Amino acid sequence: MASIHKINSLERPQKPLYSHAVKVSGLIFLSGQVPVDKEGNPVAGDIQAHTKQCLSNLTDVLNAANSSWDKVVKVNIYLKDMDDFDRVNETYIQFVPEPRPARTCIQAGRLPNDFDVEIEAIAAA
Repeated sequence: MASIHKINSLERPQKPLYSHAVKVSGLIFLSGQVPVDKEGNPVAGDIQAHTKQCLSNLTDVLNAANSSWDKVVKVNIYLKDMDDFDRVNETYIQFVPEPRPARTCIQAGRLPNDFDVEIEAIAAA
């Protein structure tokens, strides 16, 4: 049986419901990140500021897992409003290095705490 290692970043608020990431069989599955600061408070700003915060939060988790954006193979983006797609992409391409990973982006029915974006990722270990 594959070893399962649960990872939590000291840079992110701790949640009793889930781990920030789980490493198994050469992959790291990163939990979705919403636009909150290190204390768990929602950040102010528009969809671009929120996208940047989500990506920064994922960076904290990647660092805790001894990984990086260069090893990310898949990103899933959940939007409250698909009309934000172009503005999310503007921030995403500035933040995520080339070659960029595979990606899915969907409009979600409703995100936790009515956030406008949540982003999760899978990385190679």
